[in-house]
Amino acid sequence: MERLLNANKNNEDISEVSLRPRILDEYVGQKDLKDNLRVFIGAALKRNETLDHVLLYGPPGLGKTTLAYIIANEMHGDITVVNGPAIEKTGDLASILTKLKPGDILFIDEIHRLPRVIEEVLYSAMEDYTLSIVVQRDSGAKTINVPLAPFTLVGATTRAGDLSSPLRARFGIMEKLNFYTLEEIKQIVKRTASVFNTTIDDDASTEIAKRSRGTPRIANRLFRRVRDFANFRGEDHITYNDALDALNALKVDSLGLDDVDIKYLNTIIERFKGGPVGLESLAAAIGEESMNLEDVYEPYLLQLGLIDRTPRGRVATQLAYKHLKKNHQELLF
Repeated sequence: MERLLNANKNNEDISEVSLRPRILDEYVGQKDLKDNLRVFIGAALKRNETLDHVLLYGPPGLGKTTLAYIIANEMHGDITVVNGPAIEKTGDLASILTKLKPGDILFIDEIHRLPRVIEEVLYSAMEDYTLSIVVQRDSGAKTINVPLAPFTLVGATTRAGDLSSPLRARFGIMEKLNFYTLEEIKQIVKRTASVFNTTIDDDASTEIAKRSRGTPRIANRLFRRVRDFANFRGEDHITYNDALDALNALKVDSLGLDDVDIKYLNTIIERFKGGPVGLESLAAAIGEESMNLEDVYEPYLLQLGLIDRTPRGRVATQLAYKHLKKNHQELLF
C-alpha cells in the first residue's frame, strides 16, 4: 500500500496538476528563492536572452516540479518534462533536445540518476547549445555536431551531492528548497480547498497543516482524504472535528508522524537501546531500503529534532522519548 505521508510523486492525476500555481506571485513560500528567480527571470527577459540553467534541490514534495512549470510560464516558453532514469541512450536525449524551440524549458526530474554517458552529452548542449554525438565508423569514431535552439535546463534532485562536479558546475542558478512553515502550509491548504470548491474552518486548516510535515504535496494529499471523510457524511464544509476525526482515522499523529515513522523511532529505542545504530542495520531491522530511510523518513525526523546523526549512527533524542511517552535513558557514547 502506498504510504500516505510519502512525499514522493505518485502517478499524477488531473487534480494534482490543477493545484499548481502558474506564476511566482501565486506560489506560496520559499520567499528568498522566489525573490532570486524573479530577478533572474526579469533580467533575462529584459535582455531578450534565455534564462541560465537552473538546479533545484531539496527533499521531495516541496515544489521543484511546480517551479519548473512556473519558470516556463514566466519565460513564455514551452516545457518538456522527462525523468532522469528514463533517458537511457544518447539517441533518447538527442530526440528530446532537437525538438526544443528557442526559449523552451527542458525539465529533468531526478537528474542525479542520469547515466554518465548522457551527462557527457549534456555538457556541450548546456554550454554551447550544440549536440555532440560520437558515431562509430569502420575507419574509427567521428564526432557530429548538431546546433540546438537556445534552451534552459531545469534539473531537480533530492540528492544534490550525487551529481557529478562537471554537471553541477554547468548550472548557473542553484537553489535549495526548504520545508515550509506552518502558516505557509495553512495558506496552501486554504488555496487547495478553494480550488476544490470546499470551505474549511481556520482551525481545521491549521490541524491539517500541523500534520503535513512542512510539505505541500503531503498537505494536499491529507486535505483530499479529509475532504473524502466530510463528503462521505454529506458535508461540503470541513470543521475542526471533521479534520481531527479523519486525521486520527488515517493514523497521522499530532506531529505528522505515521506508523512508519513510529516504527523507525521505536526500533532505535527498543531494539538498539536508543542508538547509536548504523543506517544499514536500522534499514534491515525495519525492512526498508537505506536510501529510502535517508531520503524520505529522516529529513523530517531530523527537522523535528527526534533523531540525531552521529559518526557512529542514528540516535533517538529526548524529544523522541517524550513524544512516544517512553522513559529516557542516558546514552553512553
